Amino acid sequence: MFPENGIFNLEKHSKTQQIIFVSLLIFCLTGIITPPIALLLGLLVANISGHPWLHLNHKIIHVLLQVSVVGLGFGMNVSNALLSGKEGFLLTVATLFSTILLGTLLGKWFKTDKKTSHLISCGTAICGGSAIAAITPVIKSDEKQTSVALGVIFILNSIALFLFPAIGHWLSLSQEDFGLWCALAIHDTSSVVGAANKYGSTALQIATTVKLARALWIIPVVLLTSFLFKNKTSKIKIPYFIGLFILAMVLNTYVPQLTTVTPYIVAVAKIGLTVTLFFIGSGLSSSVLLAVGIKPLIQGILLWGFIASLSLIAILYLN
Repeated sequence: MFPENGIFNLEKHSKTQQIIFVSLLIFCLTGIITPPIALLLGLLVANISGHPWLHLNHKIIHVLLQVSVVGLGFGMNVSNALLSGKEGFLLTVATLFSTILLGTLLGKWFKTDKKTSHLISCGTAICGGSAIAAITPVIKSDEKQTSVALGVIFILNSIALFLFPAIGHWLSLSQEDFGLWCALAIHDTSSVVGAANKYGSTALQIATTVKLARALWIIPVVLLTSFLFKNKTSKIKIPYFIGLFILAMVLNTYVPQLTTVTPYIVAVAKIGLTVTLFFIGSGLSSSVLLAVGIKPLIQGILLWGFIASLSLIAILYLN
């Protein structure tokens, strides 16, 4: 009797989880709520009712983010994108390599695991989870090392989504300056686009372009990592979706016949981004947060503070 009752209660709980999750997912698909609120709903699901399909979460986030970013390309102009990329190039190089160097020094100071430290540093310097995914096979990190690094990045990404727009308005940053700052100082593309979208359309265009240009630095950083960790056999995972993003921009700029449909594509892409952030939040349960540990988290916070402060000062006084 008791085992049967236990199985019944388990199935009932599972169905309740699924109903709550699907209901909130549909709510995110309506386009009514903003990306930060979607992230918050995901966090509530992760820590109250639970994610019924957690094993699929990483794959869903990966695909949704890439499709959404390509869709946003249909709302951008090639000449404006080139200008944005040119303005952010020197800042990208300066912040990228100084962040990796500082991360290495902090890792030694805190005596953080070497591979975990390198993953956090590269994730902060380039593009969050995508950089970690590219570097993981190169350094042959285990599941715990990778999970800790991803946990640090996703926690700070979640905070950035709420914090950066508030700071931007407090400092009265222009959309151009805010978009550039987002691209340089927020780890993951999803949170960069989410924060910039909340700030304005110009900020969104600049942030997306500079961030994706920054993501291409995965290639030289992976090569450098292979040298440092003495691993010459691993293949480099190139973010091919960036090519589709560029193609979308080209089509939007030079094929005027598409102007009747591109606003709808961009609108769907923004909804896709909102849903992506809901899935990211739903993967950040209390067990994930506790597994991170205090030293890697402090290292991640200090690195984040460094790159955010350095890039903001450069934008305000040197740009």
